[in-house]
Amino acid sequence: MKASSINELKQELSNLPSAQLLDICLKLARFKKENKELLSFLLFEADDEPGYINNVKMEIDEQFEKVNQENLYFAKKSIRKILRIANKHIRYAGSKTVEIELLTHFCAVLNGSGIPYAKSTALVNLYQSQLKKIKKAIETLHEDLQYDYLKELGGLEL
Repeated sequence: MKASSINELKQELSNLPSAQLLDICLKLARFKKENKELLSFLLFEADDEPGYINNVKMEIDEQFEKVNQENLYFAKKSIRKILRIANKHIRYAGSKTVEIELLTHFCAVLNGSGIPYAKSTALVNLYQSQLKKIKKAIETLHEDLQYDYLKELGGLEL
């Protein structure tokens, strides 16, 4: 089965009555956890961006507490998992400020975690790529915000 384009889906959805649209949304939420999480974000958390950022930051902190620091291999797997979680929430929000806040927090927590990530080339590269993402996102913001975020980013450089 070939998937329809976004434009075709949009046109078809605009022609449906609200009851049928509700039914389709519930079916989507039933079949995949990520769809349910996105729907929850859109319905309950999209209006409160600072609260959403704080919730995700707390989730990142909790995940970092669970990291196995004795073995760098397992630590690397856990760090990648945490980054996947952060990127998923960034995708949900679709905002550059959310991206900057969460990735900056991720890098700061990784720095302060005591994990010897400098011994792993893969983790150093992962860290550097997150810094590049942050810088790229900062460039799209207003000059005043750029200054504030770049100042904060200065403490994260290796």
